[in-house]
Parts: sequence; C-alpha cells; structure tokens
Amino acid sequence: MKPIYITDLDHTFLRTDLSISPFSAQTWNDKAENALMGIATARSFTKSQELLKKLHINAPLILLDGSIIVTADKKLIDLKTLDKEIGDAIVNVGLQFDIDPFIIGIKDSNINEAFLYPRKLNDYQKTVLQGYKDDPRMQFNPKNQTMEQNLKIVYFGYEEQLRPLYNEIVKIFGNTIEAKLSPEKYGGGYFLTLLHPEGDKAHALNKVMEYLERDSKDVTVFGDSVNDIGMFKIAGTSVAVSNALDEVKAVADVVLPHSNDEDGVARYLEHI
Repeated sequence: MKPIYITDLDHTFLRTDLSISPFSAQTWNDKAENALMGIATARSFTKSQELLKKLHINAPLILLDGSIIVTADKKLIDLKTLDKEIGDAIVNVGLQFDIDPFIIGIKDSNINEAFLYPRKLNDYQKTVLQGYKDDPRMQFNPKNQTMEQNLKIVYFGYEEQLRPLYNEIVKIFGNTIEAKLSPEKYGGGYFLTLLHPEGDKAHALNKVMEYLERDSKDVTVFGDSVNDIGMFKIAGTSVAVSNALDEVKAVADVVLPHSNDEDGVARYLEHI
C-alpha cells in the first residue's frame, strides 16, 4: 500500500514568508508519484489552493483546523460547524472581556467561506487584518453576529487578555466546543480558536483514514503548533520541525534538525 503523508502548512511546510522552495516542491511532487500526499491546515480551501498551486495533492485536504475535509477537486467529505445559537453565545462571553472575534463561516451551498471581521479591532487584530487586504471573502461585521454555519471563531490578542477568556469559555461551554489557546511566536501574540468538538485535526485525520480505508497508524504527519498535537497522538509517525513549540516536540516521534525555513519536511521526505 502507498505510504501517506499529511503536513501542516504555516511554519511547518511553508516558509515563514509563505513561499515553497523549488526543492520542497520537487521533493513533494516526486514523492506523490508513489505516495498519498495531503495537508492539515488552519487555512481555507481557496487560500490553500493559492499557496500550493505548485504541488500535486492526491489525498484529502483537512482545512480550517479540521472543520472541513474535501478532496483536491472540492468534493466534500466532512463538515463540522457551530450553529448560530452557540456562536452568538460565545461572542457574548467575549464582550465581557472587551474583545470581538473573527468569524469564518459557510456562505453558500458550494461551501465557499466568508470571513467576518469585527467592528472593534485591537492592535494585533489590525495586523492580522492587513494580511487579508483585498481578500474578497472578508466582510465587515458591525453587529458582531455569527453565521448559521460557523466553521471557527477566532480571537486574536495577547495572553493576558485571552487566557481569562479561554478559561471562562471552557467553564461555560465545556465539551460542547473545542477550544485551543496558542501562541503565535512569530507575531508575539496569541490566538484562541473555537470549533465544533469534532472539528479539530485529530477527528479530521480519523475521517480521512476512514475515507481512504486505511488505519491511522499508516500515516506520517508533520506539524509545529498546538492544533497539531491531537493528530500527533493518533498518527503512526509524528514529525515536528525544529521550530515547533516545545509541547509539540514533546509528543513527536521525530524532531527534525531543520526548520520550516530550511525545508525540514522536504528533507525528511527525501531521505525516507
């Protein structure tokens, strides 16, 4: 049977400037001739296609932290969303901490996304928003309301503000949602991601294995951040790049000597 490789993108396979080196692209495409190659990312289908246009992807794509699983031609495999009632309830908790979220939801039957940005932006959120300048999916959300199908709700800020919010949300909503608080070490801030309880990468990886009629022990995964830990724990082999967070390295089977900016994933693929 063909081996299976699934990688995170940001700070793992992609370089920090979001580029893919010719070496990484060639190594990936050579490997794809005899293996199944896929991704597990916080990014959307549209952005992933844009960033990965040089790559041959022949395994399902895990997108938006695991909320959506699709094939390379956008055939839907699985979708996990938060409904409007729970979404609005989460936003109301955030208001108590004087912070508004970004909301990513489904806007039509073709599972195209809308990115709603809030009426009030902190300094970190302003920086994030600059990265989406001229993105047609961005919509101003003056009433601070969620959508009928919310893929994820994300708060950007600093730990001293987001840690208390995270604790309060976990206390109120418990296991009805998946909550992940993570450092963004390149920007100095934190982000709090709220998902359907089965909308994370670990559940998505199991779904992909079911779709491929394979066991999770057959897959090698690559990552660097908190949202990768769940799939690290169930994959047959888990590989952390050298720039991964310490808590990710602690659960990895392999810690690479090279970072994302040094083509760590491609170097590993070339030598196995």
